[in-house]
Amino acid sequence: MTGSPGLTDEQRRSWDDKGYVVLADWAPASVRQAMIDRIIELARALDGGEERTDLLVSPENLLADAPTPEGRLSKIFRVMRSEDVFREFATDARLLAVLADVLGADIDCFLSQFIFKQPGALGQPWHQDEWYFRMDPPTQVGVWLACTDATPDNGPLWVVPGSHREGVHEEVVNDPREGANLGYVEIQGVDTSAEEQMLMTAGDVLIFDSHLRHRSTDNVSDGMRAAMVYHYSPASTTIGHDLTFNQDWVPVLREGAPVPVDPTPIPIDWGG
Repeated sequence: MTGSPGLTDEQRRSWDDKGYVVLADWAPASVRQAMIDRIIELARALDGGEERTDLLVSPENLLADAPTPEGRLSKIFRVMRSEDVFREFATDARLLAVLADVLGADIDCFLSQFIFKQPGALGQPWHQDEWYFRMDPPTQVGVWLACTDATPDNGPLWVVPGSHREGVHEEVVNDPREGANLGYVEIQGVDTSAEEQMLMTAGDVLIFDSHLRHRSTDNVSDGMRAAMVYHYSPASTTIGHDLTFNQDWVPVLREGAPVPVDPTPIPIDWGG
């Protein structure tokens, strides 16, 4: 990928030692705003009855009475393939060069989700993405784009540096809080004293290992915290369970070269 350098030496040290790297000021305001505008259009169209069998919508349980469709949502999954602005970012040559440094020359994007965190929304407890994925090889990579600032008050991520070296923690409980969103679990009995708060400026990107323990806090601010998140995997990956309805496996890199993506929507296979 000529002209598209991967990780710098400093970023490689952060990846190896901490399990994550921050790419500062990565996405321009025009891209971030286009993502927000398009996701709001989708939320309102779906609320108005438009049928999109390729998208999966997750409601924000505590905000069921919010006045706007986007205000009532937590996430919209599977937006990468059919929506231009999300697909273009996911297949950006600079980003793929970074991912190739970590995952190799053959990569798929298997999960894409726009995350709303409206005022009053709960955070997500300590978890590892790999607990949900159960894949072989076991290392997948998350790409978390801050579409708005992640501040101390609006529910930023927290991580435990170095926890990517741990196996999958099986000591979890379902999130017991009233109004907790579907699928939230919390890791029990582990030391989180080394946690770090990931305050990010809009446009920053966090790249992180799927074993990295992380959480988010509640949004106690007056504004939305918005993020676009992708997950990538080696193309040779196999899946150890059938709960893949929110996934859409899209080849993005083969032998180090970008792969054109067919934007035709693919309906969700609820059978896994």
